[in-house]
Amino acid sequence: MDLALYGPNGFYTSGGSAGRRGDFITAPEVGPLFGAVLGRALDAWWRELGEPDVFTVVDAGAGPGTLARTVRAGAPACLDALQYVAVEVSAAQRKRHPDGIESVASMPTERFVGVIIANELLDNMPFRLFVMDGGWREAHVVAEDDATFAEILVAAPDLADLGLPATAPHGARIPVQQTAVTWARAARDLLVAGRLVLIDYSAATTSELAARPWRQWLRTYRGHDLGEHYLRGPGTQDITADVALDQIMNGLGEPDAVRVQSQFLQRWGITDLVDEGRRVWAEQAARPTLASMTMRSRVAEAEALLAEPGLGSFSVVEYGPTIRALP
Repeated sequence: MDLALYGPNGFYTSGGSAGRRGDFITAPEVGPLFGAVLGRALDAWWRELGEPDVFTVVDAGAGPGTLARTVRAGAPACLDALQYVAVEVSAAQRKRHPDGIESVASMPTERFVGVIIANELLDNMPFRLFVMDGGWREAHVVAEDDATFAEILVAAPDLADLGLPATAPHGARIPVQQTAVTWARAARDLLVAGRLVLIDYSAATTSELAARPWRQWLRTYRGHDLGEHYLRGPGTQDITADVALDQIMNGLGEPDAVRVQSQFLQRWGITDLVDEGRRVWAEQAARPTLASMTMRSRVAEAEALLAEPGLGSFSVVEYGPTIRALP
């Protein structure tokens, strides 16, 4: 999965991305409203920390930088203190990052005060894959002589330590998302004080994923459509998996808050921003400007962002506000 997405000929290395002209849409690409709402949350978290002169926000898995653009365009109160760091592995996507931010390929190494946001990042992280075949067996990927790829099932020496569901239908599949858990723990440890905010499509438990058809939670995307089997055409399509929240919580402990994205956006004032958009449009409809057209678009953007099922049902998991180094 890592090679297929970020290797020399990987999907993101060769130009795959989020966006209307890309391969899939995430919340920031719906329009500027998501970034404006997030800016309100950032303001509250900045004030919660005592309005530090340097407020670092790390946008992990920043893609083409759309979230950075829209947060800054919303002119949050913390803007003068804001040190916005967009972390993106793909050099092709980093070239699209806006001016005025720090664009880097890897996470910071020094601890800081601020917020780490991982918006649809954990779903792209490699995971171990287990298949119920008279008992849980691990799927390994092998290269065939004809340059295609196939799965083989093998016994996992650490099976007893993984806490997999005791039973599942024959052929059921589940991810063991150790890479995501390790990343989240390391990210949390970077914060002297602040919040780690994880936003993604998810399942509450690993058992829930085992009960679902696996092609529902392990998906590929290309050109805004579902792609092929994840072993077909590696490098030509996105590979993504629902995040098992119980695995994240087992690794990091209970979060301070878990909400669906519609609740998160409502908490931070999406309704007020939509009402403002309606008012500005009504005042300027006779002589519309680009700014007023943007305001008018808030209504449609909110419908997409709040839709359940859809973007509104994504999980927003928050660790904080005060975080100490993990052992």
